[in-house]
Amino acid sequence: MTANYLIGLREGLEATLVVVLLMAYLMKTGRGHLLPRLWAGVGVALGVSVGFGALLTFGPRGLTFEAQEAIGGTLSVAAVGLVTWMVFWMARTARTLGSELRSHVDRTAGGAGWGLAVVAALAVGREGLETALFLWAAAQAAGQSATPLFGALLGIATAVILGILLHRGVLRVNLGIFFIWSGAALIVIAGGVLAYAVHDFQEAGILPGLHHLAFDVTAAVPPSSWYGTLLNGTLNFSPATTWLEAGAWLLYVPAVTYFYLRSHRRVRASANVAAVRTAAAS
Repeated sequence: MTANYLIGLREGLEATLVVVLLMAYLMKTGRGHLLPRLWAGVGVALGVSVGFGALLTFGPRGLTFEAQEAIGGTLSVAAVGLVTWMVFWMARTARTLGSELRSHVDRTAGGAGWGLAVVAALAVGREGLETALFLWAAAQAAGQSATPLFGALLGIATAVILGILLHRGVLRVNLGIFFIWSGAALIVIAGGVLAYAVHDFQEAGILPGLHHLAFDVTAAVPPSSWYGTLLNGTLNFSPATTWLEAGAWLLYVPAVTYFYLRSHRRVRASANVAAVRTAAAS
């Protein structure tokens, strides 16, 4: 549940910030009459995301076990790829997100303003589709239950509340710090999803080594125990892990974490250089 709460909070907060920024800019520039267009775009994005999640959940049913495992593994790899791209994209563009959205509003707010609905739908829909896919993959890795969905909805609800408080000026949060550490946590979670994708491919017979275990600590960490459930829910940890699963995790998590943190350092260094140049010019 903790991992899915973080996924819902992180993705929900990104989408909420987009909506808050668009709302604030419309009100500031005297375009408040376009707010219904904005909410129409948000509604379309939410509907598409929910439909995509339902398709993922109910679509593979009726197929053979091997086909379901192959589809599950493929979608899990796609989810890991999307989340990896997302955390790096946010690291690069977090500082300029507001200005980019304002420029989109200025280009699309003319006429009836339906272009703004498209901007909102694309911005929020991207986060919604990523969330649906990654939550589905995380739920597969943790085992089917209502807990993943509940945790995610709780995280999204928290994000909406934070967005409302930010919009009203009641709350101030260091979003840079939040996105850095939540991004690092998502990389670890994605590593567990990737390992489970390898397990799916092994179950489907696409990859070998299903019975070649790197370790088996089931006796010490029973899957049904509270700590086994906690490790599975937060890190997608499997007490019986094959060599290929362990290798995928070890190849992904340390390398991606290194480049992710280095990307943040470069962005901060570039921002500091720009600030120094601006101060010198003034």
